[in-house]
Amino acid sequence: MSATERDREHQVTPLELFFDLVFVFAITQVTSFLASDPTWHGLLRGLLVLGALWWAWAAYAWLTNTLNPEEGAVRLVVFGAIGAMLIVSLAVPKAFGTGGVVFGVAYFIVRALHLVLYAIAGRGDRDLLRAVARVVPPATIGPGLLVVAGFLDGAPQLAIWGAALAVDYLGVLVGHMRGWRVSPEHFVERHGLVVIIALGESIVAIGVGAAGLPLTAGLIMAALLGIAVVAAIWWSYFDWVVFVAQARLTEATGVARAALARDLYSYLHLPMVAGIVLFALGLKTTLADVDGSLPSIPALGLCSGVALYLLAHIAL
Repeated sequence: MSATERDREHQVTPLELFFDLVFVFAITQVTSFLASDPTWHGLLRGLLVLGALWWAWAAYAWLTNTLNPEEGAVRLVVFGAIGAMLIVSLAVPKAFGTGGVVFGVAYFIVRALHLVLYAIAGRGDRDLLRAVARVVPPATIGPGLLVVAGFLDGAPQLAIWGAALAVDYLGVLVGHMRGWRVSPEHFVERHGLVVIIALGESIVAIGVGAAGLPLTAGLIMAALLGIAVVAAIWWSYFDWVVFVAQARLTEATGVARAALARDLYSYLHLPMVAGIVLFALGLKTTLADVDGSLPSIPALGLCSGVALYLLAHIAL
């Protein structure tokens, strides 16, 4: 069987979708976190949490692109990662307070199990094992710093969070993506599903924002305008860009394919998802009081969230 045929047959598995359900909850928690503290300080902290959650999800997207998560004992380890990710999600509201240590420890476990699974995936593949070995330092130092951050507060805590994410996000640049494997169809499908997950959070925001309120003409109009924006975002992504990106990945080979997958998906999809989450925040606040003026941060989310998504979309 050719490599192209293998790529075409590699589909997203039910266990991956199960893992993504926890990520759905994590995104919901981030939106609630932002809504509970609609200040510039709260916005910064919310985006830092989203950055950590995204990198954990992206790491498992790369893993399951290489390893079938439903094979034997691997499935049990993935279940362990799902459990740890659930604790991470539960700790999101207190990630910069009393739940900081719990968040950091659970996050460290999620990332450590990822390395264990990648070591299993690399059996018999020296190039892949070398690639995994190169990311072990940043994949342990970054999460380790988040554990340390849990014992701090204020500016030092934010500085440690920033350092942790910088180590994680820049660590994959070491080695220029040599040894990594990418199955284009699976990779594109997996990230398309996560975009739908983020868009689903915007729809949930409509329901939460309108909960318990009378269905006035203003509320109905605001809800319809909100779903129109969500539909437009969906259209912009799934109409043709997703197919062009997959074609580019399929045409590329080796290191070039891995680097393209990293740039288009691991990096550029973060601001796209962040923009959708910020829009959900603004939409949720708008629906709660359609006759009032929006505070600065929700107003920023409502408008700049879509702008951030579109800028990343153009770059993609």
